[in-house]
Order: sequence, then C-alpha cells, then structure tokens
Amino acid sequence: MRRSRLVLALGLAAAALSPHAQTMPPGFGPNPALPAPSRSLLPTMNIAPADPWPKGTKPAVAQGLAVAAYAGGLEHPRWLYVLPNGDVLVAESNKPPKPDEGFSLRGMVMKLAMKKAGAAVPSANRITLLRGAGPNGEAANRSVFLDGLFSPFGMALVGNDLYVANADALLRFPYQEGQTRITAKGVKVMDLPAGINHHWTKNVVASPDGTRLYISVGSNSNVGENGLDKEEGRAAIWEFNPADGKSRLFATGLRNPVGMGFQPQSGALWTSVNERDELGNDLVPDYMTSVKDGGFYGWPYSYFGQHVDARVEPARPDLVAKALTPDYALGAHTASLGLAFYNADLMPAFKNGALIGQHGSWNRKPYSGYKVIYVPFTDGKPNGPPQDVLTGFLSAEGQAFGRPAGVAVDQGGGILVADDVGNTVWRITPTGK
Repeated sequence: MRRSRLVLALGLAAAALSPHAQTMPPGFGPNPALPAPSRSLLPTMNIAPADPWPKGTKPAVAQGLAVAAYAGGLEHPRWLYVLPNGDVLVAESNKPPKPDEGFSLRGMVMKLAMKKAGAAVPSANRITLLRGAGPNGEAANRSVFLDGLFSPFGMALVGNDLYVANADALLRFPYQEGQTRITAKGVKVMDLPAGINHHWTKNVVASPDGTRLYISVGSNSNVGENGLDKEEGRAAIWEFNPADGKSRLFATGLRNPVGMGFQPQSGALWTSVNERDELGNDLVPDYMTSVKDGGFYGWPYSYFGQHVDARVEPARPDLVAKALTPDYALGAHTASLGLAFYNADLMPAFKNGALIGQHGSWNRKPYSGYKVIYVPFTDGKPNGPPQDVLTGFLSAEGQAFGRPAGVAVDQGGGILVADDVGNTVWRITPTGK
C-alpha cells in the first residue's frame, strides 16, 4: 500500500518541474504551437460508436490507483456536486428538445452523429442523491432528489439554498442537511439564455464566501453562423448576486465554458472551455483559464488570444486587440468538460492541481480526449504537462465504452467521474483504499 502510493507520488511529482524543462503533448500547455487553419468542403466526421461498458469491464487507472463503480444504472449522468455532509448529487440530464427549425442537411448530419456518439438519449431531467458506500464500494443509498427539471446541469449550495442551473433558468430550492428528497417547488431567480441551445449546459458555482454565483453559458453556434443576435448574453460567464437578485456579465468571448472552480492557492475562478470546430484536426485547442473580471477571450472573432478567425463577418479588430490568451491549452477537440481542483489529503500528489474530464472528440482524426487528466499547479498556475489519470474509454478499434464528463472530489478525497454513456459514476482511490 505504502509502495503504491509512493509510485503514484513519484510519477506525478515530475509534473511539478518547470514546463519549459518538459515536452508538452501537441496542443497542450501555456504556449501551444498552432498550425495554419485548414478548411474543407465538408467538416471532419470521425465518430467513435459509443455503447455502455461490457459486463465486467471498467476504465483503466494510473499506477498506484484503483477505480470502482460508485453507482451504475443511471440515465446519462452528466454532472456532479458533493454536499457538505458527503452526499453526492448527480444531474441525469441531456439536451432539451429543439424547436422545429425545418430540415437542414447540417442538422440531419449532426443528429446522426450525436446518436452514434451516445448523446441523443432523452433527458431524465432529474438529480439523484447518492449516499455512503457499501462493502463493494457502491453507494449504500440512492434516491431521487429532484425531478421535473429542464435539462439540469450545475448545482451549488449556499447556506440552506440549493441553486440548480436548468437549460433556461437558475432556480433556488430550500435544503436541509441530510434530506434525501426535495419536494418544494423551485423559485426562478434568473433567466438564462435559451432557444437554439447549440450548447445547452449551464453550470453554476458559488464564490468561496458564498456572496456571488457564477453561471456559465455556451454559444448558440460554432462561430456565429446563426446570427450574432442569437448570441446575446451567451459565450460568457455571468455573475449573480443572491442578496439583491442582480446579475451582470463577468467575462465574455468564451465559446463554451463548462467546468468552473476556484483554485485553492490563488482563489481565482477558472473555467474549462470547448473551442470552435472546422479549422482542422489540430485547431482549435480547448483550454482552461483563470477568468478575469471584464475579460474578453476572443470568440467568435479570434481564438487562443488574437489569432483571427477569417470566417466571422464583419471583422472586429478592436475586440481582437482586447482578446486575452488562455492559460493552458487542453488539446484540439478533446471536449474538455469537467474541471475540479484537488484539495484533499487522500492523494497528496494531486494537491492543488486540476482534474479534467475530457468527453472525447467526434470530429478529429485521430480521436482525442476520452480520458480524465491531471494538470499540476504551482503557486496558483499550471506547471507541467498533463498526466493521464483515467483511460480505457476508447478501444484500439475506435469503440467508445463510455465518455467522461463531470469530475468532483468527494468528502473522503476520492475522485468521482460522471460517465454519461457508461451510465456510471466511477470512484478513484489509491490502491488498497
């Protein structure tokens, strides 16, 4: 046991070296080499057919770690939230039905692609509560915590108020510690941009002092092709003040910010962002970045700082000049969704670093993502190449057995991973724990 933990610590300690002394994988790190844009008549479609895990199989973990199913048989578990008493909330959710927009070839192709990738199942529209652990490591108790929601995603508790981000609104529910179901009707405290729902997920996190909420809203298009009027209030992170009900745009130009969290050392808000498509296999890298109040991050006019996207008209050189460069690239088309900073003691090698759930590409050759990675931090900033933590979601033949999405750290220091295609929440611990 002691030796396995030492192996893990030594293996990950290398990540604490200066990033300049190590080789970053292509498309990763603070200064990724970006190729020239490459466009074709038809966008790249390379979809890994996705099915749940064959019986008796599970993902692979880094040396010194073990993984077990904490809860199986869920319906598209997408996001996770750990309550102060240790209960785990799971948003079983998917994209809401689209309004009838008539036939389009692009729409038909996308629908088929999402079905093949396991992303076309109906939304369960509920949050499930998991509690404790039995002898085999699975949750000892499970209950429907909230239902009748509208594509729920992010969750945040402030005092006795539980906030849930639906696809179209931020709701507040009364919560008492230990309860296994909420029957009270939610109160809408903020409308959220909805409609086309090209990116439907709305996340919410509370500031460490609980005085502010931050809500992420993705774009309604790839690069504004549905009209920039459809992007009002989107591709952004909003700040909401529960005390007076007022909200404001906190940061903009973020194509699809999904994961959010506060870095333990710096206290800064960070987000993981899915970038644009159809510029080639190696453009544009997804990224994670600290989020500056009032910051503009380029979308749709530029990417990874001030690299102009010539497809967007009219051009806005004034906005491009303001575009901030993200802190750390996470690889092209990896669909980096989950973001959780590790601030527990069970696995000290991960301390203060970021865990990223990479849902996996559907438009890149070869595939990318389909794993959970760890990025080390020093003094509040990324410092080293990514390390694989949980892999095996993609077979050598290109078959996906699951797709990791949300990531969280539970009360005992275990790492939880929501696998929406595998319909499972996985739990990672040191070997023997």
